[in-house]
Amino acid sequence: MIVIGTPYTPHALRILLLGSGELGKEVAIEAQRLGVEVVAVDRYPHAPAHQVAHRAHVIDMRDGQAVRDLIMRERPHFVVPELEAIATDTLIEIEEEGLAAVVPTARGARMTMNREAIRRLAAEELRLPTSRYAFAGSLDELQRAAAVIGFPCVIKPVMSSSGKGQSVVHAEAGLADAWVLAQSKGRVDMARVIIEGFIEFQYEITLLTVRASGPDGAIETHFCEPIGHRQEHGDYVESWQPHVMSEKALCRAREMAASVTAALGGRGLFGCEFFVDGDEVWFSEVSPRPHDTGLVTLMSQQQSEFELHVRAFLGLPVSTQMLQPAASAVIYGGRDAKGVRYEGVAEALRVPDTKLRLFGKPESYLRRRMGVALARAADVDGARRRSRECAALVRVTADG
Repeated sequence: MIVIGTPYTPHALRILLLGSGELGKEVAIEAQRLGVEVVAVDRYPHAPAHQVAHRAHVIDMRDGQAVRDLIMRERPHFVVPELEAIATDTLIEIEEEGLAAVVPTARGARMTMNREAIRRLAAEELRLPTSRYAFAGSLDELQRAAAVIGFPCVIKPVMSSSGKGQSVVHAEAGLADAWVLAQSKGRVDMARVIIEGFIEFQYEITLLTVRASGPDGAIETHFCEPIGHRQEHGDYVESWQPHVMSEKALCRAREMAASVTAALGGRGLFGCEFFVDGDEVWFSEVSPRPHDTGLVTLMSQQQSEFELHVRAFLGLPVSTQMLQPAASAVIYGGRDAKGVRYEGVAEALRVPDTKLRLFGKPESYLRRRMGVALARAADVDGARRRSRECAALVRVTADG
């Protein structure tokens, strides 16, 4: 039975967020709504979740001793990873020693931080359909693997997020540049890459999958309506819910999502990604936490993906009910600057049935996600038009 005390007292229920970006910020807000004490951690000061947490810390989350020292100091009940660059071996030790529960589990966190581990789990152990793939730890290995996989192919660091370091390569001449990009954008130095054969698919979806306790305490699996999304440079620029797909494809995606999340174990929300062509479905990736494309659920669902995640790992009831079609559109920084300003906010919010989330990131980059516009409408097309219009009216400005 979950018991929630009062923050700042010995009886407080504490969570420690490892990663404090815009997704972590929404998790922190949902946890605080339930009276949970939130400790937010990131590699730089004044990260979005730092701004709403009870306490904030800046450490190198890849440093196992620094992570352990902080956990021993804060004594959280739950450690909630928000990103990949974390000392997951230390989290394994923390969980084995009974110091804190890692969401969804320490093993699940470690496996999903590494594309090689999760692809081998999905394709080789669970036998889920995926694209052809290989792994390489050098340019020479990459060239040999690509010759077998064929062109076009997709090159990704095994340790990265949000499409960072991803390339589509159409000929051997592009492999060297793809290798350099993957090394520059990966989460660790001299990392391995995954080479994926190109699949001719109609669309991609994110199937948010929730593992939560039922009335009898047993784990139950719940699914949100599928989320469609559009990407540029490997990063999502807009998403919408629901995405229409055949009943056969949806059932297959749910079967695969249930299989891979059960193998990872624990409780919480998972972002499962699939390629779809008609009734055919291929597994792509899984994240054991809220997904960026799932920001749309702040507008579309009774309980957003962030509320679902918090409720699930705390052992509380969940509902994946969708209320209305909705869409999200990203607001990029468009410039390299610190302490930017946002203009056009009033004009943007005059677009009917819209909301804004401005993340409060202390520094802007050209392609950094600084906010998101949310909209709902009677249908997905209307919601997408409204979200794009709302996002376009917000201007990121800076002196000089």
